[in-house]
Amino acid sequence: MPFIRGDEAVEYEIHGGRFVSYVRPGTGGRDLAAWRAEIPAGMVGPAHVISHEETFYVLSGRLRLSIGGETAELGAGDAAVAPAGSELGVANTTDKPAHMWVTTRAGLTAELADGSTIAPPWTH
Repeated sequence: MPFIRGDEAVEYEIHGGRFVSYVRPGTGGRDLAAWRAEIPAGMVGPAHVISHEETFYVLSGRLRLSIGGETAELGAGDAAVAPAGSELGVANTTDKPAHMWVTTRAGLTAELADGSTIAPPWTH
């Protein structure tokens, strides 16, 4: 099934953000997963180490991304790449929501600072 309609997207909420899943194994994505992340104003997500490379493209608003010890403020039209095994942090320090498009390999997991591992359902 090469086409995924907007009304087929599945929404998830975790750590205060909303993740709208489009491409994943359940929708025909054999190797890739892609979703729109909605990061509310003032949200600071927990730092985590990712198992697979992830790419980020800011659709609207401003976000602070920390990748492997480097931090940058990104606005609409900016992109970033986080290598597999890097520590990743996302924050919206503004008073307006921000949106980004994220793509990774299917099966991504993330290890949190407390040692727990999550397998985001939008990547499986």
